[in-house]
Amino acid sequence: MTAQARLIRVESPAIGPAGAVEGVALVVLDRPDKLNALSAALMEQLVDALEALDRDPACRCIVLTGAGERAFAAGADIKEMADATPVSLSRGNSFARWERIGRVRTPIVAAVRGYALGGGCELAMTADMIVASEDAVFGQPEISIGVMPGAGGTQRLTRAIGKARAMEMILTGRRMDAREAEAVGLVTTVVPAEATIDAALELASRVAAMPPLAVMAAKEAVLRAFELPLSSGLEFERRNFYLLFASDDQKEGMAAFVEKRPPGWTGS
Repeated sequence: MTAQARLIRVESPAIGPAGAVEGVALVVLDRPDKLNALSAALMEQLVDALEALDRDPACRCIVLTGAGERAFAAGADIKEMADATPVSLSRGNSFARWERIGRVRTPIVAAVRGYALGGGCELAMTADMIVASEDAVFGQPEISIGVMPGAGGTQRLTRAIGKARAMEMILTGRRMDAREAEAVGLVTTVVPAEATIDAALELASRVAAMPPLAVMAAKEAVLRAFELPLSSGLEFERRNFYLLFASDDQKEGMAAFVEKRPPGWTGS
């Protein structure tokens, strides 16, 4: 098997461009010459990296970003897809990689600079929060090349910004700038371009400072809100709430509150 070029960079927990950030890993899409286009090889390496971090107890939050200043990810690798057929797409089952990202339990913060288009927008939306630079641009322009979103765009974008706006973006290919994306709830916050990574790391560090079991349980419950009717969602939330009372961190958190001291989380 020939060695593949490394298309993903991973800076382990406690290492990042803003200095030591305990419990936070930085994952970088590293194809800046191609605007970080999401080739099959890049996606496979990305999923492997995210799953490895998800298994690492030292990692409590992940920041995902793209190399360079022009793009988070400008979409799928169109040259790679141009000759695909329904049979080759079905046999390759490449969208299974996206489902694996959706199963990562560790919270993910996307740090988006520049273009997040097509698959890039879909990838940003798989994250749990999005920190966008003032020059970020979001869109699902697949319609302009004769197809439609296929990695969650029609579903996640609609859930994030509502049917009418999602229809307009998907059916016309209209792009949305960072301020509009913030106003309609697609992104968590907008920051100056040069501060994007640092702001995402700061947000991730606040998540990483919380009790890890409670964070994972809460993330799971919030995601279920998009899939379940209210009664089932409330039942799921309540079950996770009850289960956390079997954790050491629940005992520590409530004892620290009563004793007026900072808690010491162990993740157990």
